[in-house]
Amino acid sequence: MAKSASDPKSRSSKMKRKAYEKQLRRLQVRLCRLQDWVKKKGKRVIIVFEGRDAAGKGGTIKAMTEKVSPRVFRVVALPAPSDREKTQMFVQRYIEHFPAAGEIVIFDRSWYNRAGVEKVMGFVDEKEARRFLKLAPGVEKYITDAGIQLIKFWLEVGQQEQERRFLARISDPLRQWKLSPMDLESYRRWYDYSRARDTMLEATDSEVAPWHIVPTDDKRRGRLNCIAKILELLPYKKVPQPKIRLPKRSREAAYDDQASLRGRKFVTDLLGSRRNAFSPKRGSRMRRIKKSPGRRRGVSCLPAVRG
Repeated sequence: MAKSASDPKSRSSKMKRKAYEKQLRRLQVRLCRLQDWVKKKGKRVIIVFEGRDAAGKGGTIKAMTEKVSPRVFRVVALPAPSDREKTQMFVQRYIEHFPAAGEIVIFDRSWYNRAGVEKVMGFVDEKEARRFLKLAPGVEKYITDAGIQLIKFWLEVGQQEQERRFLARISDPLRQWKLSPMDLESYRRWYDYSRARDTMLEATDSEVAPWHIVPTDDKRRGRLNCIAKILELLPYKKVPQPKIRLPKRSREAAYDDQASLRGRKFVTDLLGSRRNAFSPKRGSRMRRIKKSPGRRRGVSCLPAVRG
């Protein structure tokens, strides 16, 4: 029997923070080299991240992009389509975000919404969903034939780990914004999403744009595996960099540029001078989180999983 993600033994086998941060830094250095190569060679890359809610897409993208230039690594996370966009070709609003030379575009969810959330939630009928799956491989071949490298990831999280993450979001005020009514409905419809995933992979796992499945119950290990796979798929080489030296500051027209700021409104050390004002009050929600009866007894306030 598989261990629960909330099992202490299972949890202890997950990657430790210190080891994770060491490996992440090493990979981030390589991502900076990849960035230089993409700019120099004028490469165009699209990276698609798909997966269930709470699978770790946002955390993976953040780990990948926090040390590189947002002008090279562009993240696209589109909201629900506007009334005007609903009248366009389905892929039209995605195409306008495609990369120019020297860019890597990362889609935090993509045109595959049509095969996943839109199909499961009934936003499109079965006929439209099947039509999308039939056309998608041809469109992706057109993208790759145009010289764009397309990399597709599906992040796979287990039932129990997803439940643990949802409960953590419910209990933590800093993460409650991540939990929407749509997320709760997706939790309830677990097996509907599983069937939609299986159908999508079967129809669109092509030779020119294969899917790469990344287990993310251990989110740190999943992030590292994603980044390492990207670096493996893109045959970058280290670009020689010129030595950088700071030039001498010109003293021409020098003046007391600090004196000119006197009398202006400065932001003082608010945290130091008013420490108590920023501390949680006695008996506050923040102090009660760890003592919550629901958390202690493993009580779930999430809807039941439906087939």
